[in-house]
Amino acid sequence: MEIERKWMVKGWAEGLPLTEEFAMRQGYISVHPTVRIREEARTGGSTDYILCFKSAGKLAREEIERSIDKELFEELEQKIIAKPLIRKLRRGYRLPDGLVLEVNHVDQGLPTEFWYAEVEYPTVEAAKSWQPESCGLAVYLQDEVTDQPGQSMGEYWLQTRG
Repeated sequence: MEIERKWMVKGWAEGLPLTEEFAMRQGYISVHPTVRIREEARTGGSTDYILCFKSAGKLAREEIERSIDKELFEELEQKIIAKPLIRKLRRGYRLPDGLVLEVNHVDQGLPTEFWYAEVEYPTVEAAKSWQPESCGLAVYLQDEVTDQPGQSMGEYWLQTRG
């Protein structure tokens, strides 16, 4: 189960310890239901290839992720080659309460580029009760879009590549 909240943001978070950074490419075989491939290249580290299935939902939804090899990733990428994969740079920041803030810069340099941030939680109750003010992020995380329709990366895929 994936339980997360999402905000539209401007730029990278400041004043928080950086825990990791990834350059990513992802594409969608299907949006309803979500079937996604992703290449995750950790800065200074390894590259992983992931096949992901997600159920419908906003705050909480089922998610199944499996590692795949580069060859299968490339075969699946060829099936959607008419649509260039979405490029993202993701940075993870450790929050004072132990949670992780993931900030994503999507399609940098394109007219559609944007930034968003997510925090994953252990339970729905924890997600609903968590307040950005508790970590000094009230201004940075003021534009929450968790429950707004059309705010998923799958919907962005349809709008820009569909």
